[in-house]
Amino acid sequence: MDWSLALVSQGIETTIERPAAGGSWALLVPASESERALKTLRQYHVENRDFPWRQQLPWPETHFDWASALWIGALMVVYWISGQNADILNGGIMDSAKVVSGQSWRVFTAMTLHADLAHLAANLSIGIVLFGLAMGQYGTGTGLLAAYLAGAGGNVTSLLLNAKPFQGLGASGMIMGALGLLAAQSLTARQRAGKSLKQLLVGVVAGVMLFVLFGLAPGTDMAAHLGGFVTGLIIGAVLARLPAAWARSAKVNFASGVIFVALVTATWRLAFDHR
Repeated sequence: MDWSLALVSQGIETTIERPAAGGSWALLVPASESERALKTLRQYHVENRDFPWRQQLPWPETHFDWASALWIGALMVVYWISGQNADILNGGIMDSAKVVSGQSWRVFTAMTLHADLAHLAANLSIGIVLFGLAMGQYGTGTGLLAAYLAGAGGNVTSLLLNAKPFQGLGASGMIMGALGLLAAQSLTARQRAGKSLKQLLVGVVAGVMLFVLFGLAPGTDMAAHLGGFVTGLIIGAVLARLPAAWARSAKVNFASGVIFVALVTATWRLAFDHR
């Protein structure tokens, strides 16, 4: 089949003939093209000498955690509620002046708010995929908490880098945090075994390319995206150093889930108390 492809690329018609019982496969070409076909195949082998066309790829075990749909559903509910009550939006949005004055919980609450339906749809369409993969890789509770903390890191970065005063909201920093977590998974002990540094960096480079594609779109908070992605990489690298059995254990994931719920609840409680 490789020979046939090489010949067809040079305009030489080919026919692959199945072998009879005990026979061999045959590649048929018109008699008038036999000399050119042989020359083409010789050149093909010269140009592709030692090139690994086929190789066994150690594809990592990839899991998708559909529990991410629960978080997506929660963001949709918050969007609907905030549309009915402007005080919720005003109390949770990341207002730089109010954060500096002491309302630090806005770094967290802003991740659950969205400006309009288009903003929500854009974030959730890619968010459900990246959240699901990150939670599948690190565990339901651990993955969601790590992405949430990475998103908070993105908002802190936005606070530090953007001109003030400004307001920000949306889950995109958390989404980029999930992307950073996934990019860091090539650094796990299982992935490091027998790999060169170049091979290990492939996953990180792929994550960076996706970040450039999705995180640097004009008109978005690129500082929050960058901060979320880098924080996700750092958290992912730390988690990669932990024993897989410990990081993905039911107890650790349960504890992480409890911490996540407590953070969301506590920060929104503060937001309601200071409306």
